[in-house]
Amino acid sequence: MTNVPPTPSGLRGAVDLSSLVDRAQRPPQPTGGAVAGPGSAAPGGGPVAPGSEAGGDLTVPSLVLDVTDQTFQDVLQLSTVVPVIVDIWAEWCGPCKQLSPILEQLTAEYDGRVLLAKVDADTNPQLVQAFQAQSIPTVAALIGGRPLGLFVGALPEAQVRDVYEQVLAAAAENGVSGRVTVDGAAPADAAEQGEPEPEPLPPHHQAAYDAIEQGDYATAIQEYKTAIAQDPHDQMAVAGLAQVSLLDRLNGHTADDIRAAAAAGPTDVTAQLAVADLDISGGHVEDAFGRLLDLVPTVFGDEREALRVRLVEYFELIGGDDPRVVAARRRLASALY
Repeated sequence: MTNVPPTPSGLRGAVDLSSLVDRAQRPPQPTGGAVAGPGSAAPGGGPVAPGSEAGGDLTVPSLVLDVTDQTFQDVLQLSTVVPVIVDIWAEWCGPCKQLSPILEQLTAEYDGRVLLAKVDADTNPQLVQAFQAQSIPTVAALIGGRPLGLFVGALPEAQVRDVYEQVLAAAAENGVSGRVTVDGAAPADAAEQGEPEPEPLPPHHQAAYDAIEQGDYATAIQEYKTAIAQDPHDQMAVAGLAQVSLLDRLNGHTADDIRAAAAAGPTDVTAQLAVADLDISGGHVEDAFGRLLDLVPTVFGDEREALRVRLVEYFELIGGDDPRVVAARRRLASALY
């Protein structure tokens, strides 16, 4: 399998889903929202079109599929025809709400050359565990039934588009280059004529995204700060600020250098903050939390405040309802007060 190069949020390694692929007893198909596999009934009624064998073309109910622990087997089958992007998200997740529309828009643009499988993290624990999704959004790909980690966190459209191109290239190298059509869909040109324009981002959000695409993290940080100053309840801006601040701190540093400095200075707050950033960027949320929370009781003054501020930033990044955040917030409060 050809690996997709890492994005600024970090590349997650492939995970072994053989237990799902080889599941001996498949649960009954639900009546709606599932993907229809070869020879089965498509959701909403009607058989799957001929040609759904591996390497062929087939008809699907939608290019964007809501997938569950029970229906994932069918997505693995579809990935032998076209690559499948897997979006692990949750309703309460602010960054997910930034990323999901981008994934859906790009999937539509590729017109059947790629599918998007959306997995609700709150209701599908088996898939969350299988993909080792320690934070959300987590985005992966399936190519020929094999998983490939892509990135964690919300990225701007230009970077996500690059990931799609790399996934398609990897799929072609592995003989997965079919196309799917949507059951009852209008011809592509007619669909394009009636395609609604995406809702524009708020001005400061758009300016921040544009700056991120250019690698100008300082400007993006300022734009998000301005948005928050105008509306302190703008959770998308708060999450965006946390993400771009993380990218800015990691920019220009290698993982080896960061980890070496942290190993050499286990009580060095600056070094431990840097390696915690690296942990978060790779999805190792509990490692980052534990590393900083262990230090909080040992330091005072500006150093303790730096740890507190960074942890609060991580809480915003991961989401306040995440159980790991709830536990870490409780532990931080106990250490401070």
